[in-house]
Amino acid sequence: MAGLIPQSFIDDLLNRSDIVEVVSSRIQLKKAGKNYTACCPFHKEKTPSFSVSPDKQFYYCFGCGAGGNALGFIMDHDSLEFPQAVEELAKRAGMEVPREESGPGRKPRQPVDSPLYPLLESAAEYYRQSLKGHPARKAAVEYLKGRGLSGVIARDFGLGFAPPGWDNLMKHLGGDALQQKAMIDAGLLIENAETGRSYDRFRDRVMFPIRDSRGRVIAFGGRVLGDDKPKYLNSPETPVFHKGQELYGLYEARKANRDLDEIMVVEGYMDVIALAQQGLRNAVATLGTATSDEHLKRLFRIVPSVLFCFDGDAAGRKAAWRALESALPNLQDGRRARFLFLPEGEDPDSLVRREGTDAFRARIQQQAQPLADYFFQQLSEEADPRSLEGKAHLATLAAPLIEKIPGNNLRALMRQRLGEITGLHSEALQQMSTAAPSAAPEYDDSIYYDTASAHDEGDYYAPLTTTEPKPGSKKEWKKDWKKPGQRPDFKRPRAPRTPAAVEPPALTTLRTLLHHPELAQKVEDVSHFAAEDDTYAQLLVALLGTLQKNPKLRSLQLIARWHGTDQGRLLRALAEKEWLISADNLEQQFFDTITSLAARQRERSLETLLRKARQGELSAEEKEQLRSLLNRNSTPAISTSTGA
Repeated sequence: MAGLIPQSFIDDLLNRSDIVEVVSSRIQLKKAGKNYTACCPFHKEKTPSFSVSPDKQFYYCFGCGAGGNALGFIMDHDSLEFPQAVEELAKRAGMEVPREESGPGRKPRQPVDSPLYPLLESAAEYYRQSLKGHPARKAAVEYLKGRGLSGVIARDFGLGFAPPGWDNLMKHLGGDALQQKAMIDAGLLIENAETGRSYDRFRDRVMFPIRDSRGRVIAFGGRVLGDDKPKYLNSPETPVFHKGQELYGLYEARKANRDLDEIMVVEGYMDVIALAQQGLRNAVATLGTATSDEHLKRLFRIVPSVLFCFDGDAAGRKAAWRALESALPNLQDGRRARFLFLPEGEDPDSLVRREGTDAFRARIQQQAQPLADYFFQQLSEEADPRSLEGKAHLATLAAPLIEKIPGNNLRALMRQRLGEITGLHSEALQQMSTAAPSAAPEYDDSIYYDTASAHDEGDYYAPLTTTEPKPGSKKEWKKDWKKPGQRPDFKRPRAPRTPAAVEPPALTTLRTLLHHPELAQKVEDVSHFAAEDDTYAQLLVALLGTLQKNPKLRSLQLIARWHGTDQGRLLRALAEKEWLISADNLEQQFFDTITSLAARQRERSLETLLRKARQGELSAEEKEQLRSLLNRNSTPAISTSTGA
């Protein structure tokens, strides 16, 4: 039997997942301001009311009330149970789900965000301030100015400076042994195995913070200013950083332009930044690894076109071919990949500064090769199609690669072009693709991925325990009273009283639902108040809809659907808050709140329709809705407690 999923893994998984990418892989989203919209996949509608927030990492439908995080969406859309949804999301992120056996002596811990994020952000702020004011900053400033960078670009990319010395960052962040251990885990410090002493990983380097899709600092790259080796140094693999899956500059590119139609893949940090300095804010770079399948999956979820820009030397062409191999399995119809090779000895940084932005754009327009052209050009250099033997060899190399293309139209056209070059019929090529070995050179990507669990073994996914009053029971007050009618603090002067904040009814109802999820089955239609613009009400609707679809969900599973968001933190706090509602009054309060929300929404809808009727003509659907609201003399039919 499968064991428990460590909560730390769920935290890490959600931290690595971008909800826009997850949702857009299943439904088509349209940009609308800061958010994305679509017609809701969970109910029929003509006007989009389904919204996805990249900043808050959750979705919500104003029509039916569905809502949650990336895990919640996969559960609802794919009709999966929670463990299966975790597996699916982990597979998408290239992670393996660890399992731990539960036991009577195992005490579950509450889920928390990784402490490495604030630690890494503090380090980034230290490096930024060092670039502005450290006595040794001159060399770093001159280097950046020499590369033509402005203060605006340095600010946008969070550039910094790691001063020379062995313990500057360690002293600045301070802390005890536990803090130092966290800094080692974050890749900020290196521990000497022999002496046990720690020292700064980055010293006398220009610092490039690496951000995830949500803008959080997860690692650093450092460019040396002296003679130390290596020239560029990256953070090691950590619980929050897997370099084979991340792309430098992706967050900055999306922040600069939410309507990207093409992303350019280059080789280094400075290439990305130099292009941004010249107004080309769509470049990203791999982090010392080959362009992987995971990289391409991420990019194609965001844009329909990817442009690879490499040096024109042997190393650049080798990197380009590996990128092509990764692109082929991701080329659905409607997607494209292009290749631009720069002159010998040039890189995007040097070329764009020498030529200027317009010339560089013109070079892309005129010289970028479509994938198909580059594909057949490269293979023709290896297998000369001017001879029969060369044609046979070319077909043997190309056919298996073409079959990797998932887009039916592109695959058919590539197969047709191969037939034109070799003279072979489509049937022969298709048969060859299954019989011939793949021409793709093999290389091991495992060094770029760390799928092993690197989390605290104490963090486990386990049911949340809450204290609930038994029906008819009363609280014991004996410990709070010395004598009947007398409290122990009566003899002391009372401090001035401060008014206690009244908990909003929707908040109380949320807490009730967390402790008694079975009440959701007694609510007939959440659409009666799904359009309520109150945050608590929206969350209530989302939870009700979720529980009605999945009645067996437990409290912690509900909370996990919103983990990593403000809503998730609210639910956690509510679940842990002391229970003050008497059991006798619990159901009544719950349904009173729902009735009130439904009535408020009905009144608001009626007011909106009446205002529109005075201003102009209503549609037939709106007239019917108005007629229904006017004829309704009572609140919507909502089931209440049976009194049992």
